[in-house]
Amino acid sequence: MAKRHEKRDRVAEPVQVYLAQDDRETLRRLANQLSLSMSDVIRRAICALEESVRHPQHHPALRLIGIAEGEAATPLPYDAAAEHDRVLADVADPAARAPTAAKRTRRSGR
Repeated sequence: MAKRHEKRDRVAEPVQVYLAQDDRETLRRLANQLSLSMSDVIRRAICALEESVRHPQHHPALRLIGIAEGEAATPLPYDAAAEHDRVLADVADPAARAPTAAKRTRRSGR
């Protein structure tokens, strides 16, 4: 990833952003933790967001629906439409999958 957040010879344009109090406190806390200015934290956040949009394979929802590059759909041992929360949980944290997940069956009447 290009390090656009580093200072370079460039012309900067001011941007005014209105933040809720809790967002402003989060920004201050991050700036203190990272020993950066609040502006640098925002610049890094923009770069991170751009990277996640540019590379969809890093986005769990896009991997889930199979549109991320290089992803192949694998059949699930359960009904993904009926158990969509479980699918999202499995994508978000594959290590937390129950070892008996494949043995679970769909309830009737659903």
